[in-house]
Amino acid sequence: MKELLRSNDLVKISWLRALLSDSGIPTFVLDGHTSVLEGSAGAIPRRLCVDDDDYIQARRLLVEVGEEPMP
Repeated sequence: MKELLRSNDLVKISWLRALLSDSGIPTFVLDGHTSVLEGSAGAIPRRLCVDDDDYIQARRLLVEVGEEPMP
């Protein structure tokens, strides 16, 4: 599993998950529960991840829509 990006923006994460899902790429969001339990508004960003096999295609899609994936 590889990380595509980190964000505190739940709308952005949701939109990117829908975009990737429409392209047949399953996504995983890590740290979602930790962020909620911690209680601070956005103190812990959520990580959007994909399987290793889907990483290159997912990265291309993010770049195409103007998002900056993790290096």
